[in-house]
Amino acid sequence: MAPTREVYLYDYAADFGLSGLAGTLCARATLRLDEPVVLCVAESEAEDDDYRLGADVRLLLDSALPEEVLHTVWLAAVRRCFDPADEGTDTRAWLDRIADLCPPRAPERDPFEEKSLEASRPVVPEEELRTAVAAEIEAASAGLELRVAVPGVGPALHRVVREVDADLGFRLFLRALKAYSVPVAADTFDRLLAIGDLLAYPWAAVQGGLSVRWRPLDPGRRDLVSGRFGLPMLAAALHGTDRQYAGVAHEAIRQVAADGLGWAPGAYAAVLLDDVWRLLDSALPDEAIGLLWRTASGRLYVVGEEEFDVDGRAWLEQVSEVCHAHLEEVDPAYAPFLAPARTDLTEPVLREVREAAHADAEPVRGAARVLEDVVTSVDPDLGFRLLVHILATYDVPVTGDRRDRYRVIAAHLGFGADHLDDRLPEAADVA
Repeated sequence: MAPTREVYLYDYAADFGLSGLAGTLCARATLRLDEPVVLCVAESEAEDDDYRLGADVRLLLDSALPEEVLHTVWLAAVRRCFDPADEGTDTRAWLDRIADLCPPRAPERDPFEEKSLEASRPVVPEEELRTAVAAEIEAASAGLELRVAVPGVGPALHRVVREVDADLGFRLFLRALKAYSVPVAADTFDRLLAIGDLLAYPWAAVQGGLSVRWRPLDPGRRDLVSGRFGLPMLAAALHGTDRQYAGVAHEAIRQVAADGLGWAPGAYAAVLLDDVWRLLDSALPDEAIGLLWRTASGRLYVVGEEEFDVDGRAWLEQVSEVCHAHLEEVDPAYAPFLAPARTDLTEPVLREVREAAHADAEPVRGAARVLEDVVTSVDPDLGFRLLVHILATYDVPVTGDRRDRYRVIAAHLGFGADHLDDRLPEAADVA
């Protein structure tokens, strides 16, 4: 039977518990770290509603693990920046002092809150989790042995996983990888993130501080986790805004191009730049690009010579510059390129654009004429994403067989499941 597990991502935004404390201490490694300071940090973490800290410590205290194992996993987690032995005590006595600073248990949740979390509570059998975590520790054994300056860390982590708690063992394993910058292949990272998802971790608890050997950036990736991305996401970020104060537009670009957890640095910027380049390099007239952007961003009626996007092409040049700057910062070796256009989907997408030309919303009808040119002469992928975004922006429902066709196109393009269903309005079918 699976143990009752917490929905960690509800309570924490990053690492937590004993591994979170270890990470905090690593970040303070250049400062004084003696026993009073470390106890003060632990007490602060506990008082900051990190109830998992006390639970983690008591799991280790209640176990039969010998001193050498406890000492090994602690030193690996904190990168040797604080050793209880230097303070004249053993690790178990040290953990006991931390436990005294922590509440004996987390306070009871409000019944409504508890009920709302029940559906999200992870259900993972402990033995299944132990097997998965142990396999990752074994796969990383060579890197741990080479990089971690604590002999025997791999076997010690195995014992925590097998004899104490796989959840805690997994977080201490991640912390050792981070503390010593052990390189992690992209495929391994995907598996670690999947285990974190099983346990309802916040993504930052897995990725934050991890040294990942990312795959090369691919501007053609379409399974990004935020659902929308690229130019439609930028249009959503600036939807309807008529704020002219300095920096608002560029800040929106930076936010859309910013690195999402779970993806290689620069992944979102590469996709946004790909969209922008296609339109800049196209034969579409400036007026058409301006109309398309203004429709997508809900800014058709925001007028004025001082507006940041008064010239559509010049605005896209600004977007391109911000993307380039971000990519140069996070991946200097990346040479931007255009992903192959999805011309295999020209006809299916064109059909949907032409049907949208009959929508009740006048802005949609006006943009549909430009979207036809985007589909036929730029890229059906970009045309479809802009179509979906514009329909959602103007609350145009997509129902029945038509919605099914959209799902087929989205699947062919490799979009995530939320790209359509979380965006497009849906109304009951009319006979």
